[in-house]
Amino acid sequence: MTRLTSWLKKNLSSFEPDDSLALNATRHLGRLEQAKLFSPEIEKMRTAEGRWYEGIAYEMFLNMALESDEIKAFALKGVDVPHGSRQRIRLGQNGIFYSRIGDITVRGNGQDLAEFDLLLLDQDDHVAFAEVVTSASDMKEFEQEIAYKRALLGYLFDQKDVTFLLVSSFDVSNYVVGRRLIRSPRTLNIQTASCEEIKSGIHQKKAGMNPCRPPRHEKLILARDIPLRHPFEYERYHEIEKGRVFEWVASRENGGTRPDARDETGRLVKKILYGAMYPSAIRALCKEYEFSVRGEQIPCGEIMDRYSKAVLATDLPGYDPIIYLRQRRKQEYLKMVMNGDANFKFERYTPPKVGFFLWLESLQPLLGARISRSILQACSPERKKK
Repeated sequence: MTRLTSWLKKNLSSFEPDDSLALNATRHLGRLEQAKLFSPEIEKMRTAEGRWYEGIAYEMFLNMALESDEIKAFALKGVDVPHGSRQRIRLGQNGIFYSRIGDITVRGNGQDLAEFDLLLLDQDDHVAFAEVVTSASDMKEFEQEIAYKRALLGYLFDQKDVTFLLVSSFDVSNYVVGRRLIRSPRTLNIQTASCEEIKSGIHQKKAGMNPCRPPRHEKLILARDIPLRHPFEYERYHEIEKGRVFEWVASRENGGTRPDARDETGRLVKKILYGAMYPSAIRALCKEYEFSVRGEQIPCGEIMDRYSKAVLATDLPGYDPIIYLRQRRKQEYLKMVMNGDANFKFERYTPPKVGFFLWLESLQPLLGARISRSILQACSPERKKK
């Protein structure tokens, strides 16, 4: 992959989108998104702009792939992905898939583990990936995300090193995370003009006109057709990590230590789902921990009336405790995370159209009050008794 990065460095000036390319990138937006690209409402405009700039990066690399011998294959995405290649989410899916809108994702037991803006192969059949950013706010937790994607691709394709290309519309070196990323091995930053500058070259009325699909070419492939070099059995890896935690919890009284040193497959597990809790366990925890949603504390006597199910989990690698509460009247879960006082507060919803929702739905009551309390005590910071 060093040949590819060397070639890209020498040709950085070619990665400057002209008006024609910028206009063609609007084909990746729906009609409503195209209108929002010029909207006076900043939030709507920025969202559409981010999607459009991702399309710009895709169009630039697509052109380069067709012109350069250094890029052996380039993965189609978005509107260029045939609808028959976009698979609905279901449990048991493992590997590379396309989402409903043509995004490239790696799924583990149906859960989207990572999304890749661009995937390509060099002449040595090594996989590289690119991520596209349009603002500094996108840099939050970005470093950890890139490290995980590198580990994931490295395992799937049996690569010791994975090249990462950071495409940005601003100078990422002005930020600490950006500087660390571009200094890391096998990383290249491709910086273009700002979105405002690029957009100034195309008139609002022209957006969406005369879109050009790429020609049929042997270099243009579906991401799912890149052969994996390792089996990917995500649920099995998850169960191994869950078993390690149960062993750790059982051995804590005898000085057992937290299982921090995870193996190659264990490092791919992002979250451990221990199971649903019996109603008795939920009631017991409610007496020890406070639960609040947007500042409103949920009375202990009402928790079973509002929620039909509670799933205990921890995020990795830090083993941060999470409880997912299933709404009775809506198909969604509330993700409850532990705050600084070691109580639980609402963070966000898990909607029904994602694979993780299906996994949560599949979990049956398994955990009693004792084991639930033991897991939380093992993973929680020191807390004051209520």
